Amino acid sequence: MADLTITVEHEAGLHARPLAQFVKTAKTFESDVQVTNVTTGKGPNDGKSPIKLLLLAVLQGHEIRIETNGADEVEALEALKELVENNFETEETT
Repeated sequence: MADLTITVEHEAGLHARPLAQFVKTAKTFESDVQVTNVTTGKGPNDGKSPIKLLLLAVLQGHEIRIETNGADEVEALEALKELVENNFETEETT
């Protein structure tokens, strides 16, 4: 298992487009992805499920813990970390 804690800086938090980008990225990997809202204590929830992520109610400035487990866990964690660090900007949206 690989994990990291990171702060969500996007003004929408983990909602709308950022949530969709997170789920889309998570689903490209075989590994299980779990997300916990460290700030509120909600979770862990399935990082590949938009509904489950919405239930975490992640707002701007909240810390989340991302845990990956599986054959490509390191690659999955790195891709999700990069997505959050880049404020959910991808080549498609720039």
